[in-house]
Amino acid sequence: MMELGFVTAILPELSLEEVATFAGENDYDCIEVMCWPKGKAERRYAGITHIDVAGFKADDARRVNDLMAMSGVKISALGYYPNPLAPDPTESQVAVEHLKKVISAAHLLGLDVVNTFVGRDFTKSIDDNWPRFLKTWKPIIKHAEANGVRIGIENCPMSFTKDEWPGGKNLAFSPAIWRGMFNDIPSDHFGLNFDPSHLVWLHMDYLKAMREFKHKLFHIHAKDVHLDQEKLDEVGTLAFPNLYHTPKLPGMGDVDWGRFFGTLTETGYKGPVCVEVEDRAYEGTIELRKTALRTTRNYLRQFIA
Repeated sequence: MMELGFVTAILPELSLEEVATFAGENDYDCIEVMCWPKGKAERRYAGITHIDVAGFKADDARRVNDLMAMSGVKISALGYYPNPLAPDPTESQVAVEHLKKVISAAHLLGLDVVNTFVGRDFTKSIDDNWPRFLKTWKPIIKHAEANGVRIGIENCPMSFTKDEWPGGKNLAFSPAIWRGMFNDIPSDHFGLNFDPSHLVWLHMDYLKAMREFKHKLFHIHAKDVHLDQEKLDEVGTLAFPNLYHTPKLPGMGDVDWGRFFGTLTETGYKGPVCVEVEDRAYEGTIELRKTALRTTRNYLRQFIA
């Protein structure tokens, strides 16, 4: 059976215990727990630390698992979404080393999924990124395999604003690229954290992609998006996407969730589906963000009993 969860990034003010308690009291089955290094966030929803994996030991894992058991809520995955292929070598190294710590912490917690980005040098083409992608990611996947952890790559291009232009900060945004990635790093521990909303604004068929890569669906994000056709008619698809694209709560955008879940069940997927709230209409206060989670729960429970 699928399990309904949410990404803890939307509740940065709360401790892990408070997030888990809220989830349990509001009919959520699981949470994807953010594990950024402690420090200043570089963008929205980044820099959030609900589990600090620096120096994480078996005793820490026991405390976290005891806390989750008391709440009645599971951890679907650990999440950390940096740019491991950043053009700045120091930034890249920090991301890679922390990602390995997240993988090791997942092993100690008895979890089998860590979600992240592949990353990208946004100043270079896909082909020019490829040698570095292989050099960087083969050791990461080896580390994941050694720890019994699967890596779910979210398919967001991370190309919304000027600082991410022109290539975006995540290589793994299309089926053609996924085929190349999984061909060149053939591992059962390397797959997708699939979010249909990104394929909508890239004008791709998310249902077709789900069918082809059904064996690589390790984790699912539930986020919607609205494309403003009038604005798109004015600026075109080569403009910054934020000029014509708006993240929305599931059911309030352009994703056909009935068809999405119909296809998801056809693939045989039985894992977590975690709500990712990035709808600015609900960002103003913590109460609005809690309302967003309750509203989305009510909508998605018709598909996840």
